Amino acid sequence: MATLSAWPWGNYGNLKYLLYVPLAAQVAYSLAYEEDYSRAFWCLNILIICGLKGLVHVLWSVYNNMLWVTRSLRINPKGVDYKQIDHEWHWDNYILLQAIIASMICYISPPLMMINSTIPLAIPLWNTKGLIVLIVLHVTFSEPLYYFLHRSVHRNNYLFTHYHSFHHSSTVPNPMTADNATLLESIILSVVAAVPLLGSCLLGIGSISLIYGYAIMFDFLRCLGHCNVEIFSHDLFETLPFLRYLIYTPTYHSLHHQDMRTNFCLFMPIFDVLGNTLNPNSWELQKKIRLAAGEPKRVPEFVFLAHGVDVMSSMHAPFVFRSFASMPYTTRLFLLPMWPFTFLVTLGMWVWSKAFLYSVYILRNHLCQNWAVPRLGFHYFLPFTKQGINNLIEDAILRADKLGVKVISLAALNKNEALNGGGTLFVNKHPDLRVRVVHGNTLTAAVILNEISKDVKEVFLTGATSKLGRAIALYLCRRGVRVLMLTLSTERFQKIQKEAPDEFQNYLVQVTKYNAAQHCKTWIVGKWLTPREQSWAPAGTHFHQFVVPPILKFRRNCTYGDLAAMRLPKDVQGVGTCEYTMERGVVHACHAGGLVHMLEGWKHHEVGAIDVDRIDIVWEAAMRHGLSSVSSPSD
Repeated sequence: MATLSAWPWGNYGNLKYLLYVPLAAQVAYSLAYEEDYSRAFWCLNILIICGLKGLVHVLWSVYNNMLWVTRSLRINPKGVDYKQIDHEWHWDNYILLQAIIASMICYISPPLMMINSTIPLAIPLWNTKGLIVLIVLHVTFSEPLYYFLHRSVHRNNYLFTHYHSFHHSSTVPNPMTADNATLLESIILSVVAAVPLLGSCLLGIGSISLIYGYAIMFDFLRCLGHCNVEIFSHDLFETLPFLRYLIYTPTYHSLHHQDMRTNFCLFMPIFDVLGNTLNPNSWELQKKIRLAAGEPKRVPEFVFLAHGVDVMSSMHAPFVFRSFASMPYTTRLFLLPMWPFTFLVTLGMWVWSKAFLYSVYILRNHLCQNWAVPRLGFHYFLPFTKQGINNLIEDAILRADKLGVKVISLAALNKNEALNGGGTLFVNKHPDLRVRVVHGNTLTAAVILNEISKDVKEVFLTGATSKLGRAIALYLCRRGVRVLMLTLSTERFQKIQKEAPDEFQNYLVQVTKYNAAQHCKTWIVGKWLTPREQSWAPAGTHFHQFVVPPILKFRRNCTYGDLAAMRLPKDVQGVGTCEYTMERGVVHACHAGGLVHMLEGWKHHEVGAIDVDRIDIVWEAAMRHGLSSVSSPSD
């Protein structure tokens, strides 16, 4: 490993944030025991500036991942995958380094920070001369130094391989890419950023606003260049041509990531012009992207129409916290303070929003998109919201049909039987739909059924008369499995029983109490189970389930399966978001069912009751296309 290529706290994970503690401790100590608050003043400001710099990156990331806003202006249309997210996980090392450097300056050179001055906290709020000097130093020192070093690193194979290639390993530039670099590069960048500020302070014309403004604007412009969204209008540069030499654009810097022989500047392209390293396509590509913003984009072939679950999990989205969304959802304490604001946002979306695009990926060169209906789980059970939710789903289906989408798959509650008959409402209302509406439950049933061992001769089924329960019961009875169907409705039971072939009808048995299954070790759960209800299961029972949310694991002497899900093929590209509690690269079976429908090119709608005869057909098609089941018993 090359010298200064690794971070000294690289093996300590989030424990690195303890390095901020001495600064906070100094603030507390000074306020409690020292008469001179100047040192506490600067330590506090260092912490605030670091927090603001981090916030700049997060807000840029939020904007970058708001695909329903930025998709038409994206430079690289690919999604950021798990590999890149992990690579950029510690993007904020650079901010921590700057905190350490700033604190060292504060302690080693107090006069520079006006510490122990005869006038406490003598640095002014504003100084116009300081701003002028800072701009001069930035243009005459920081910009040319960065340009020269950046170009030299690219032209030196050793330096590029051992240092700068780490930054360029991110295939899709985004705000977190901006400062994701090795230790040596971050030290150099810190020097580049520090000289204008230190110069102003050494001349005695620094100011608080100058320090805050430059430190934050430096990171703001770094994020801008890497944001992968062309935010500048080409009209601006045609009206004021000289501006194109004074400020770079996201397109300008993206060309550097594509052609690493050009566009080396920090923020000002004039230095690439002077160094003869300007990419000739810089302005034309920027104009092309802006002009194409209103033109039709590549049409997705598949859309999965999801919905929110609750207020906390609604923050599990790439446009909120990208790293959090890249991991299976669990409740995190750091999200609790954001709950009130998030709740207000969900209320606002309830009133004004419609289904929106929130992630994209590529499968076998097919563009796939995930859309979300702006509703949470509890909304679906409020009687007065039924029509409004169906209108949102219908609007999404019609929009997909207009775009030319081939298949739209409905997530859990979006295909609720009581809501719209598993999608039947929309197909009947719009018989000329070109887009195929799919509930995906055929593959969901197939996943559950393929979990059950061939040796099993008896199962206990709750939610037995539901759409999935019916299909599972009919399939298993054909296999010669005795199915104890828990239901109080004899009419519904008999209706399902009559659908089975005559020779298998006796394998379907109606039961009305949980104690009927006290000797059955295979439970298929389609309805929530309380601890008391689970207590009827004998030791060693395995709970298969298709109930949402999943049942809690009360029994230590039993095992519990996960919700039906499938792992996407290995060649999928651009997947960087976990689907609720699913593992990375895993989607709910109904999502996968829609993909299979699209890949097979089937022309029928999959709505309403599940066709039991197609369960094996859909399963075999899923296997053929490289999807694999991930459901397995877990303690």
